[in-house]
Amino acid sequence: MTIEYLKTAQQSAQSHDSDTTATVQAMLAAIRSGGEERVREYARTLDGWNGPIILGPEHFLRADKALSEGVKSDIRFAHQRITDFAKRQRDAMQEFSHEFMPGLTAGQRLIPCQSAGCYIPGGRYAHAASAIMSVGTAKVAGVGHIVAATPAQGAHGMHPAILYALQLCGADTVLALGGVQAIAAMTMGLFGCKPADIIVGPGNRFVAEAKRLLFGQVGIDVLAGPTESCVIADDSADADIVTADLIGQAEHGPDSPVWLISTSRTLAQEVIARAPAVIAALPEPARSAAGAAWRDYAEVVLVSTPQEAVQVSDRYAPEHVQVMARDLDWWLAHLSNYGSLFLGENTTVAYGDKCSGPNHILPTRGAARYSGGLSVGKFIKTLTWQRLDRSAGSAVGQVAARISRLEGMEGHARTGDIRLHKFFPDQAFELGSLDDYPAESWSGTPAADTTANT
Repeated sequence: MTIEYLKTAQQSAQSHDSDTTATVQAMLAAIRSGGEERVREYARTLDGWNGPIILGPEHFLRADKALSEGVKSDIRFAHQRITDFAKRQRDAMQEFSHEFMPGLTAGQRLIPCQSAGCYIPGGRYAHAASAIMSVGTAKVAGVGHIVAATPAQGAHGMHPAILYALQLCGADTVLALGGVQAIAAMTMGLFGCKPADIIVGPGNRFVAEAKRLLFGQVGIDVLAGPTESCVIADDSADADIVTADLIGQAEHGPDSPVWLISTSRTLAQEVIARAPAVIAALPEPARSAAGAAWRDYAEVVLVSTPQEAVQVSDRYAPEHVQVMARDLDWWLAHLSNYGSLFLGENTTVAYGDKCSGPNHILPTRGAARYSGGLSVGKFIKTLTWQRLDRSAGSAVGQVAARISRLEGMEGHARTGDIRLHKFFPDQAFELGSLDDYPAESWSGTPAADTTANT
């Protein structure tokens, strides 16, 4: 086994920012006590927005008029691909009812959340695609009420492309809010909105921390960190394309890790050599962001075999994994830890980010080891149900009573006893007793103590 790092990261994306936590905690406390007025104050001071928080029809009409037909057509194209994929996901989820033994029928229902809050980031970029990924997917899932929040860009207000996408997707309410105040408003049900059952959507570190601190009061999709991308490439890959894809993802921000894993030393060295020129050719602010990300967070790893490449990639568990190598089906079968997988030279992360179909709200910082990204399933509760007739109750009730007593839970056992005695008064059952399971046989605790605690 030979794994060699030709370039290592100077900083770790795993570090915790205690200052961010303190800031978000203080803001949430202020909003809890000050309510809508404190939220309006944050909108004025942090976003430079003095207009209405709830956007009305006139805002969407202006957005429609501000966009060219070409831009609107592109947004509709993205909406069609993304919602088509979401519908396939929804169709793959199944309700069922099954008789598991005579008289015992159980099953599951798929019930959408009643309300969802969708955060669409602002900042340097107009994230129209994020609006579709969150609101469009929630709509396909059947969520009853969808609130979207997106920050204003000072007096200019919300980007028209985002507003057009939100209207196309069917958002019920749109708030001109960003950051912590947006997450808090949707969670707490301010401005006449229903409190969200779940909050989804990417954002900066303050948004991510607000979601983390509010989790439990509200559901969340993922705790998103900086965007991550990994390229796996062999000697058949084009060094120019590999470099462009790595640097293209690094422009997300100065702390966005990018990783190259290659079985080819020549390719890896060519990418390292070409990266500075590709970065220098970008306009600002992308140039500075990509330059810092490449300098501080990028890694280039040389491996001997595809199996080693899988091992390294799965250890990273990247948000995005691109494979530019032979035998793409082998990689699809063997890679396990990623948010989304992009196979072949014709496929790049930017396609998935914008319009190809699968959702781009994905796990980061290793969370792909145990979680996938946003899907219709995040908005749908899988709820179980069961029904027993008397015959099934006779069989199940005896076992449940005995297991309850084995566990020392006499109250549970008696809920079975009372039914068996009512429905089968002339029948004798073996229901067990605490004496059958003396506590000293496994813990050294006297049986009398166990009885006293039930």
